[in-house]
Amino acid sequence: MTAAPAPLRRTVVTIAGHPFHALWTPEDGAIRAAGFATADDPGAIGLEERLARLDPATSARGVADAAPGEDRFGIAASLEAYAAGELDAIDRLAVAQPETPFRGEVWRALRGVAAGEAVTYTELAARAGRPSAVRAAASGCATNLVALVVPCHRIVRRDGGLGGYLFGVEIKERLLRHEGAIA
Repeated sequence: MTAAPAPLRRTVVTIAGHPFHALWTPEDGAIRAAGFATADDPGAIGLEERLARLDPATSARGVADAAPGEDRFGIAASLEAYAAGELDAIDRLAVAQPETPFRGEVWRALRGVAAGEAVTYTELAARAGRPSAVRAAASGCATNLVALVVPCHRIVRRDGGLGGYLFGVEIKERLLRHEGAIA
């Protein structure tokens, strides 16, 4: 009989003035879901609900807070470094989420958008290899479970507006200011 996989671990770091939750697998340190707690969702419960909807098998493992010293992958340290201004610190974090072939390309293209840069959905679709698939690229942003680390906040509307963000436009604006993409 095979033992059940260990629960995901939760690490919480304050970024842009809000608690940021990262759920990761203890065996490989891959972030499986991440997002901000907001006034409407102070415990980031919506994050676990999204994980259950988009990745039921991983969600079934459950979630436990990371114990002191358990984060041998440096997830909290990388998130804290990002919050302190070392903007590329999150680039080295491992991520894993279920993907279709095109969504995987969108998420890899998102990780290629550097801090301090903001691109349009049209540019994102082109970077993902399908310039005419703008709506599909936007859908890739909407279904991204690993916000911030897969930086969908760096995508803006063609008219220069910020567009939407699952955790609120105010957080998106704070992140873009923190990264120097907007003044």
